[in-house]
Amino acid sequence: MSKTKKSEFRPNDYVVYPAHGVGQIMSIEEQEIAGMSLELFVIAFEKDKMTLRVPTNKAVEFGLRSLSSPELIQDAMKTLKGKAKVKRAMWSRRAQEYEQKINSGDLIAIAEVVRDLHRTDDQREQSYSERQLYEAALDRLTREVAAVSGSDEADAQKKVSEVLVSRAA
Repeated sequence: MSKTKKSEFRPNDYVVYPAHGVGQIMSIEEQEIAGMSLELFVIAFEKDKMTLRVPTNKAVEFGLRSLSSPELIQDAMKTLKGKAKVKRAMWSRRAQEYEQKINSGDLIAIAEVVRDLHRTDDQREQSYSERQLYEAALDRLTREVAAVSGSDEADAQKKVSEVLVSRAA
């Protein structure tokens, strides 16, 4: 079973881990844990200065995936252009839903959070927790857009901002 999963990702591949966003597989190593030999992906998240080790046979089960296709990036941009859908539920419930979407690793769901929490200058100011969720979603989205397009994060951030501003106009 692990043989088929192993060939899916290779060292130097960029991947998305749902709870942390875009990272790069640095190596595949063997480690002995609790008397068992495990093969692990060593994934570096440079911006967070973090290294994660994920068992190769559990990687897909944990939600590890390849970067999105350029077509999916376009779909995410279309989602950003849409009208914000803000439910009338209590903030704590909506915040929980937004958090789940961000940590799902699903690019379209993350774009929905960015779209729904984006504020223009003429709208009321965001609360601290709203801003935190918005920035987390925006960061995940721009990192993946940058990795797929081969640009830096500043260019990706600019591209996303242009889409959000064009929506308001």
